[in-house]
Amino acid sequence: MDEKSMNQQGKLIITGASGFTGQHACAHFLKSGFDITAISRKKINFEKEIHAECCDLTNKMDVYSLVKSIKPQYLLHLAGQNNVGDSWLDPVSSLEANSMSTAYLIDALRKESPTCKILIVGSALQFDPTSISTLSHPYGLSKTLQVLIAQSWAVLYNMDIIIAKPSNLIGPGFSKGVCSVFAQKIVEMEKQKEERVLEVHNLNVKRDFLDVRDAVRAYEILLKKGKSGEIYDVASGNNCTLGEIIEGYKLLTSEKIQVKLQRNDLIEKNIESDTMKLVNLGWKQRIPLESSLLAILNFYRRQK
Repeated sequence: MDEKSMNQQGKLIITGASGFTGQHACAHFLKSGFDITAISRKKINFEKEIHAECCDLTNKMDVYSLVKSIKPQYLLHLAGQNNVGDSWLDPVSSLEANSMSTAYLIDALRKESPTCKILIVGSALQFDPTSISTLSHPYGLSKTLQVLIAQSWAVLYNMDIIIAKPSNLIGPGFSKGVCSVFAQKIVEMEKQKEERVLEVHNLNVKRDFLDVRDAVRAYEILLKKGKSGEIYDVASGNNCTLGEIIEGYKLLTSEKIQVKLQRNDLIEKNIESDTMKLVNLGWKQRIPLESSLLAILNFYRRQK
């Protein structure tokens, strides 16, 4: 790819670039012709056309220096702490990683690149701030505050900020999500290194699963067409049970998998998504669940 085609879409900062979604986003936006600066806390290798920078997004001055040096036209903010369990152990760190890092980024952009189009990636686990009883964990608090900060800057400073609310993203690549956990165990079974048993807390819990590659396509559409201050669900719109996920995997392997149920007193609330606002911008899901599950299995089968 030559320099001209690289820059045809403008400068884009992608935070959390070394993560599961971040790596897919870098590959997608590079192919789409953006001039990408990939931000991560630790140095990793990206495609040679991608500029890589290390930055601690919880450090206000480091964030300001980064934004001042790049002056991007677009920001895709993926970075943050995304583990509910960790948020219980250290809630303040979750607030710093998810809420304050967002404030530092968008305020630096307000000063140095005020016309930048900003996409903040929230979470389906946000709670309703008008009803504190809907708060379930510190992670949900941190992501809700992140969104409120973003929407507030859009109103107070007339900034172009959109919020995406993704469901459970799955697909090839290293992930701590349940579909990847299942796939890793099945591949270990295939290699004769694991007992042919999958342990599950609740087979009937329902979740919305969307391929990460469909999600990053949605993020590009939102950066180009999304309405400032709006929240867009990024999801398949279809909930399925973990039991159905396991049955899907059983069709993709010759292993005779047994399921072991473990007691779990936690009740998971089903989260409903409405994708019509996103669909009306021209997005639609392309990758069916079965293809995603196969891609995950094949990814782990290729690992040593």
